[in-house]
Amino acid sequence: MYKRAIVLLSGGLDSVLSAKIIIEQKIEVIALHFTSPFSSKKEKEKGLQAERAARELGIRLITIYKGRDYIDVVKSPKHGYGKNMNPCIDCRIFMLKKARDIMVEEHAGFVVTGEVLGQRPMSQRKDTIHIIEKESGLAGLIVRPLSAKHFFPSVPENEGIIDRSRLLDMSGRSRHLQYRLAEEFNIKEYGCPGGGCLLTDSMFSHKLKDLFFHYSNYSMQDIELLSIGRHFRLSKDTKLIIGRNETENERLLAKGETPYVLICPSGFKGPTGIIKGTLNDENFSIAASIIGYYAKHHSPEVALELNNGRTKETRVAKTVAIDVNTLKV
Repeated sequence: MYKRAIVLLSGGLDSVLSAKIIIEQKIEVIALHFTSPFSSKKEKEKGLQAERAARELGIRLITIYKGRDYIDVVKSPKHGYGKNMNPCIDCRIFMLKKARDIMVEEHAGFVVTGEVLGQRPMSQRKDTIHIIEKESGLAGLIVRPLSAKHFFPSVPENEGIIDRSRLLDMSGRSRHLQYRLAEEFNIKEYGCPGGGCLLTDSMFSHKLKDLFFHYSNYSMQDIELLSIGRHFRLSKDTKLIIGRNETENERLLAKGETPYVLICPSGFKGPTGIIKGTLNDENFSIAASIIGYYAKHHSPEVALELNNGRTKETRVAKTVAIDVNTLKV
């Protein structure tokens, strides 16, 4: 077996410590970090943290974007969801399958994870850990340095590649042992614990369910837009997104190309919006009323500038009495 390992490096303390424990055993380590369209601001910061941690550890970092193939997993997870739309077990299997491919490409012998038994209620129970390992195609080839002594020895442990006596028996959600170990190793670069996946957020999950329900041909851009602005369902095939602040308005301004139509207030200050779907008179009137409502533009008519990336025009719509909360996604 090769004395080279692929470590899943999230940027958090557990994964950094796991990498360090393996490095201390004179084994070459290559870090693997995943990003996705469901990464929150905090999760994206972890990506930067993973880069800093890899530099501190002196190891190479490979980053993989979980794209369309991962969206299919999220839409129909074999093992179901957590509290919201987080398919934690299937997500873990997905990442480990990718890690297995990288392991082969990099001529590595096994995969290292920062899992701690019992730390996460869905994916880090002993029964689910066994399911994940089996379905990932890595049975016997996953080393969990922080909790190894709660499991049967892995292949590299049995073959003497790794000294099992130097692995640990952590379990549960307390992290005081991890912080103490970080001090012993003099590790400085690691992120704070806590969820960064938008799929665990109830409001985001509601918008994602709405997208899956109404569209079969959704794009990656549709997914990415779910984390921007206020969303309103105008009709079965038509949705409006408006910015909540100047930063989101600027982000939406960059999205005004087919199949989206950019709509901006004309003659008054208010939120920028984009529409995808059928922009008939009824939908336009509702959209204009919503923008007027959030702009506090109390007028029987609202003028908006439309831009689809090719043509621009200004249209005026009569406002209608609506309860914006009933249209919110």
